[in-house]
Amino acid sequence: MNDVLERLRAEAGQAPGGEEQYAALLAADADGLAASLTSAGQHLWARELAAYRLGLAGDRRAFESLVLLLNHRDPPRCEAAAQALAVLGDPRTARAAAALATNELRTAYALHPVRLLAALRAPESAPALIRTLSRLLAPHDPYWRVALACVEGLGALADQRAREVLTRAQSHPRLAVAATAALRGLGVS
Repeated sequence: MNDVLERLRAEAGQAPGGEEQYAALLAADADGLAASLTSAGQHLWARELAAYRLGLAGDRRAFESLVLLLNHRDPPRCEAAAQALAVLGDPRTARAAAALATNELRTAYALHPVRLLAALRAPESAPALIRTLSRLLAPHDPYWRVALACVEGLGALADQRAREVLTRAQSHPRLAVAATAALRGLGVS
C-alpha cells in the first residue's frame, strides 16, 4: 500500500495544486472519495487514489474505476487496481478479470488480470487461464510473462481441466519448469 501511495504522491507533486489535492483525498471519507471518481477534470492519479482507497475499504462504488485501471497500459496502475479488487470482494470482479485476460487485443496488459484470477479462485478463473494460455503457446509468442503467470495460476488452482494445456506448456523453454511443477500439483508425474 505504501508503494502505491508514494507513487501517487510523486505524480501529484507534478501537477499544479496536486499536493493539496493529494492531502485532501487522503483525508476524505468514502463519500468524498466516491464523488471524486465522477468529478470532471480529475487527474488520473487522483482517480486512482480515490478508487484504490475505496477498494481497500470494501466500497463497491470503486469497482468500475478499478476495472478500468486494471486494463491500463501502466503496470503499476494495473497492479494497484488488482490489489484493491482482490480486497473489494465484488462478485463482478472475476468476470471482469476473465474478460480482460482473454481479450486477444489486450494481451500486452493481461498480466495483472491473470494474476488476479488466480488469487480470486473463482469459477471463472481456471477456464479463463486455460483459454489464455492455450492462445499463448504459439511459437515465438512475445507474451511469455503472461503465459508464465497463467501456468503459475493454474498450478495454484490445481484444476484438473488444466492438465492438457499444462502438458503442452512443458515444451516451451520459459514455461517448462513451472508447467512441470503445476502438473505435479495435479498428481501428474
